[in-house]
Amino acid sequence: MKTSAAARTIAIGDIHGCLLALNAILGAIDPQPDNVIVTLGDYVDRGPDSRGVLERLIALAGQCRLVPILGNHDDMLLQARYGLHLRAFLRMGGIATLASYGASSPPDVSVIPDEHIAFLESCVDYHETETHIFLHATYVSHLPMSQQPSLALRWESLRDEIPDVHHSSKTVIVGHTSQKSGEILDLGHIKCIDTRCYGGGWLTALDVHTGQVWQADRNGRLRSRT
Repeated sequence: MKTSAAARTIAIGDIHGCLLALNAILGAIDPQPDNVIVTLGDYVDRGPDSRGVLERLIALAGQCRLVPILGNHDDMLLQARYGLHLRAFLRMGGIATLASYGASSPPDVSVIPDEHIAFLESCVDYHETETHIFLHATYVSHLPMSQQPSLALRWESLRDEIPDVHHSSKTVIVGHTSQKSGEILDLGHIKCIDTRCYGGGWLTALDVHTGQVWQADRNGRLRSRT
């Protein structure tokens, strides 16, 4: 999926149900109609309000050009909705997701509205511009994006292996590998902006052209980056 450069292109890291953080970040960014907002996946699980996050992202698509990428947790929710790997989904944070929809015990994935499922099904594997590649987890450096394995795109961790520069020489923006320091992992050719909001860190947004950074904690408190 390729696009030309836009007025602002801003990536947002793993949200994991942290609606207050997302609202604070979007309030600070003030998205405009010609902005591209690329969300890097993992909208659900672990945090307190996965339902609210999906509702806010659906609304955001009416404010700007939203490019939502599918994360591994989002993928697990979809699989669980269709009867696959329910225990794995619940074990990896799905209980918190279902609780945000008011699900009782035993867990019932059918409580998730069709609109939210449709949003997740509309998410893309990656987003590529003239200068950057956006994806959830990592990549195989010698393969074009259209040939990337889903295991790399959604599951593999930078803790296991740092990929070489992508053969396109574009800068790659990722989430997935949580940075417990709360700081962006910037290796030049790859930048990881999952700064572990749900676990006491920050939700991070990055303007990939100017380098401006916005961060908010799970309670919606913005962090000064001066």
